[in-house]
Amino acid sequence: MSDNVSHTQPTPVNTPTVGVVGLGVMGHAIATRLQHELGALGVSDLRPDAANDLVDAGATFYGTAAEAAAHSDVVVLSLNTAPIVEQVVFGENGVLTGWSAGRDGLIIDMSSIAPDRTRDFATRVAEQGYSWVDAPLSGGAPGALAGRLSLMVGGEDPAVIRARTVLDRLATRVTHVGDSGAGQFVKLINQVLVGIGFSALAEIAAMTRAADLDPKAVLSSLTGGRADSALFQEFFTKFAAADLSPTGNIANMVKDLGTAAAAAHSENLTLPLTELVLAQNRELVAQGHGQGDNVNLMRLYGQID
Repeated sequence: MSDNVSHTQPTPVNTPTVGVVGLGVMGHAIATRLQHELGALGVSDLRPDAANDLVDAGATFYGTAAEAAAHSDVVVLSLNTAPIVEQVVFGENGVLTGWSAGRDGLIIDMSSIAPDRTRDFATRVAEQGYSWVDAPLSGGAPGALAGRLSLMVGGEDPAVIRARTVLDRLATRVTHVGDSGAGQFVKLINQVLVGIGFSALAEIAAMTRAADLDPKAVLSSLTGGRADSALFQEFFTKFAAADLSPTGNIANMVKDLGTAAAAAHSENLTLPLTELVLAQNRELVAQGHGQGDNVNLMRLYGQID
């Protein structure tokens, strides 16, 4: 296995037929980018209207994952949870029912799910003669639309090399981090950093507001120092303004941090800071803010009514 498959390596020439299953915020952005790049794309979602603009741009809508797979060599998944992924792949009208024996099918799962579930899915898919690559992402919908995602990829070398015919169109950095499930584990590391970072931003934003400081001046004074980061640059003033416009949500953070804690426990490791931040986010879910933006963390400091 290559330690690092970077964006500087050439993409294989042959481009497969591609279907995208799951057109939520992230999946829709992925499909939009691929439609623009490939010129032809199959898409599927339980909500047909989620594909209206994609169909207008030339994509073909399929009512089931099986239909999308039947017309695709590569199926890209962007789904919320492992049980949904399992149903879409292995269930009635799932991806595998759309591929006939001998089809060289590849599943690229860009969902964020538990590493152990990913390893199980990859094994079950391989037993039926197909390939699986886990490729969770960092960069969100804006990164997907611009083709600037960072992807942490797990899978066998041949499958990853093949997957890059698709992934290089979505990302500026594609890193092969290990076998199936390794990409998901690295994504959990990413989410631990982001989750703890958001709680830290809420705390310093509350301090900034309490001292009646100008958030832009605080941002400027810390830029370039040890406390600086991409997260700080992108989100600090949003937290300081208590701006609840949606860029993510509390419920997803609970899912990711809970998965990270469980994965760590399976390795006989405890994550006290992660557990604390998880508890903060769970409290907000209990208060009814699960679908709200991460800036809802400011409620814990009395900064939002």
